[in-house]
Amino acid sequence: MTPEMNRFNPAVTVDEYLAESNVLFYLSDALAQLLEHKEEYTNFGVIRYFAEYFSSVKNSNHILFREFNYIRATPHNRASFIRVFWRCYRQIGKSGDMLSVLEYSSLLQLLCPDFPVEIVKSAARIVLTDESVECLMSFSDFLYAFQLQFYYQEFLESVLLIYQDLLSGKSPNTVIVPTSTSVEQHPCLVTEENNKEEKRDFEMEASTLAGCIDALFDRFKHSHPPRSCIKEALEETGRVSWYSLLGSLAKHEIINQSIGALPSKTEVLNDPEMDQELDKLIAQISVSPSSNSSGSAVGMLKEVQRKASPRRSIHHRRKMEVESDGSTEETDSSEN
Repeated sequence: MTPEMNRFNPAVTVDEYLAESNVLFYLSDALAQLLEHKEEYTNFGVIRYFAEYFSSVKNSNHILFREFNYIRATPHNRASFIRVFWRCYRQIGKSGDMLSVLEYSSLLQLLCPDFPVEIVKSAARIVLTDESVECLMSFSDFLYAFQLQFYYQEFLESVLLIYQDLLSGKSPNTVIVPTSTSVEQHPCLVTEENNKEEKRDFEMEASTLAGCIDALFDRFKHSHPPRSCIKEALEETGRVSWYSLLGSLAKHEIINQSIGALPSKTEVLNDPEMDQELDKLIAQISVSPSSNSSGSAVGMLKEVQRKASPRRSIHHRRKMEVESDGSTEETDSSEN
């Protein structure tokens, strides 16, 4: 939500506020989830259900284990998903591990089962530029490239069309703005995209590209980076390639702050709140009188995993989880 867009601003109409804040989208989803699991939530309490649903939206826990179309539906959902991805896998960066595209894709799909690998590959190309996408990447480098690619996907697709038209000598005045379904490309478009991939390293006059992008802002309806950041990135050099532009934008701190999902790159491996929770649980394990027994160790490790990962969104709680918490089946089988 932009700073001037708030419910207390008399200059903003009710319809404008509802459209900008996506309140109706979340209300519709809450109702759909309630109807789908009505037997469970009727006992839970409808008022309490709505309170916890919107609390999870506010706290950015609502996107866990949801379908891809949901997590990309609003800017808040995208920012929430980026933040959860960072918090869940920050330890990878802290340990210095380097991962491949497929490994990062697998991590993302643990949070969103149908997350497209193509978005992961696009983010990897920002990091690796002229290297193979099979190369390994640090968590920090991938994280900020992924943030740019995922949050501003439609904007980047539109700018890429301008870039390709300029390379081909075509007029970029008529720009097709991608819709929210643009990630699901037709096979012939995928083939054409592969043929154009090698052209993305070609350089062009930065001032020419800057003028065309500036005209795009006036008619673009999706989220986009601040104009000043685009201008600054293109003024740094006389000529620019597609991936050098994206690399500059991914590292731009003002863009990172405008999204609001991640800390600065110097602080990306720090999360004091999460570290305190882990330290408390590790201390409990080390001082527990029965910490040598396999049963208590398993129980404490389960508690560490539960505490360390963000809380499940309300519509993914199941009776099966409650029942498994009180079961001794795993302990019994280990003793046998």
